Amino acid sequence: MKFTFAHNNINVKNIDESIAFYQEALGLTETRRISPKSGAFVIVFMGDSVTPHRLELTCLKEHPQAYNLGENEFHLALQVDDFEAAHEKHKEMGCICFENPEMGIYFINDPDGYWIEIIPAD
Repeated sequence: MKFTFAHNNINVKNIDESIAFYQEALGLTETRRISPKSGAFVIVFMGDSVTPHRLELTCLKEHPQAYNLGENEFHLALQVDDFEAAHEKHKEMGCICFENPEMGIYFINDPDGYWIEIIPAD
């Protein structure tokens, strides 16, 4: 028996704002959308066009308030081929929330406050 990663889910307040952020900050694109006629929710899968892994953004109509992120210890991590250019872009966007120069990483946060770790390519 073998398990492989498929996707990670995060719940968001504003699907359009989140899609725009992930497109601009990380170059992710929408790969699939689920939106029932009832309008109760919208699920959008975002991909990097390289790996099969997806980020699932879920927006629940009846949950417009901010989500409780606890201590925000869980996070996504993405590698980038040009770390310096990515850092400059994220600095310009004003979304860097933590830097650890000793480890050579930094974190950005999305519109809902989720942290995303940015690491240089191996």
